[in-house]
Amino acid sequence: MVATILESHPEIFDKRFHDGSCFKASDSFVRSWLHDALYWSPRKATRAAHKLPEDWEDQCTKSFFRKAYSIKLEDIPPALFVNSDQTQVTYAPRDKMTWAATGSKQVSLVGMEEKRAFTTMVSVAADGTLLPFQAIYAGKGSRSLPKSSSPCFSDAVKAGFKFTPSGTKTYWSNQEKMCEFVEEILAPYFTETKRRLGLPLTQRCLWTIDVWSVHRSEEFRLYMRVNHVTIILDFVPGGCTGADQPYTAPIQAFAQTVVPRGCR
Repeated sequence: MVATILESHPEIFDKRFHDGSCFKASDSFVRSWLHDALYWSPRKATRAAHKLPEDWEDQCTKSFFRKAYSIKLEDIPPALFVNSDQTQVTYAPRDKMTWAATGSKQVSLVGMEEKRAFTTMVSVAADGTLLPFQAIYAGKGSRSLPKSSSPCFSDAVKAGFKFTPSGTKTYWSNQEKMCEFVEEILAPYFTETKRRLGLPLTQRCLWTIDVWSVHRSEEFRLYMRVNHVTIILDFVPGGCTGADQPYTAPIQAFAQTVVPRGCR
């Protein structure tokens, strides 16, 4: 947190309050921020954590140096280093809580087995810029998407969010949806950022994504080489998503928590 503040808004640490004190990222402040902003709280574990490869530290170190090499060689600014990841967002509340008579031993809940969800492509630049989301829904037409009359739909569209059907029975991304993301969200962001920073369109950019089958397919990599030569593809080592993708994790947690709450 301190590193992020120093990079984005270092003046926060210099501001003095009425009593003469300065801001500090104290334990109490961090706990309050995690609770109020991300809706996180200390929880008892209910399942084993994702197991990392035995050599995950070595893999992540090599991944770090690959990024560092590209950033140094191509003089890539933080705003042109983007990390993207896909996350499943379920509609039904996950806490399985409802109202029932005090002392009830058996409590039924409508929708407890609800599995419907959609995929959200979350992207964050190293300077803290949050790119518009791509939301992918199961189905083949506009009837699979949120209605244009839905609350805040127009605001989301104005912000650049893209709502798209997967074209299949599942809500998972695929080759077509990945290309749509690049053409409609990622590439326009890079182009606009280069213009804003006064950089040439030939300036290289760095894009970190999972080493998923679609991402590393020859078809997708060829598409990127032919159509977006200035974007350097960087893959997260297999099984190291949680350790090597620090930017998107808080945003994913936020999306997975807030959306179900809004569906209640």
